Amino acid sequence: MKKKYQLIIFDWDGTLMDSTVRITRCMQLALEAMEAPPRTEQAIINIIGLSLEEAIDTLYPDHSSTFIQKTAHVYREFYLFKDKTPSPLFSGVIDMLDELRAEGYDLAIATGKSRRGLDQDLRSSGLQDYFPITRCGDEAHSKPNPQMLEEILTDYNGDRTTSLMVGDSEYDLQMAKNARVKSLAVSYGVHPITRLLRLTPVAIVDNAREISTQIRILNGE
Repeated sequence: MKKKYQLIIFDWDGTLMDSTVRITRCMQLALEAMEAPPRTEQAIINIIGLSLEEAIDTLYPDHSSTFIQKTAHVYREFYLFKDKTPSPLFSGVIDMLDELRAEGYDLAIATGKSRRGLDQDLRSSGLQDYFPITRCGDEAHSKPNPQMLEEILTDYNGDRTTSLMVGDSEYDLQMAKNARVKSLAVSYGVHPITRLLRLTPVAIVDNAREISTQIRILNGE
């Protein structure tokens, strides 16, 4: 039976991995190392989902490109090597992905993380074999530009009408809208439901375990 939604594309941070605390801490450490004017925790949380350079530029729109590049480099040093803040998968993620994979769904990731950051997280979480196709923030234009989704669709020879973007931020959902792909929102990530609802997702779930259940409901199963 042909599925209404066959290709399921996930955001990473805030959707599959509970990494908000780690990202926020690494950004604060990077800003301190750069002796930059401080930014609040909420301001940093708000830019999670953008590619790294775009995120820093949003925090410091009046600073130079040199500052942005140096800050990005320092952040990566903390995230990849120095900081050991735990960033576990959300409860239920593995069971949910196992169900989708067993039921024949195509799975992919579209994330603002760098390739090195995503590969590190995939290895540490044991999920590297779940996602044949992934796109990262240093390989395409930053969300909400639709390039990542369009390239994933091309790689899978997929149809935008049978694809679904799953994410926790308005950047994820706006990217999906820009690519003319439907979206499924999760309420437990970085952006509140009120912001997500403005982008008309087909549904909202309150925990990761519910994602596969909701996809089956959307597919009429």
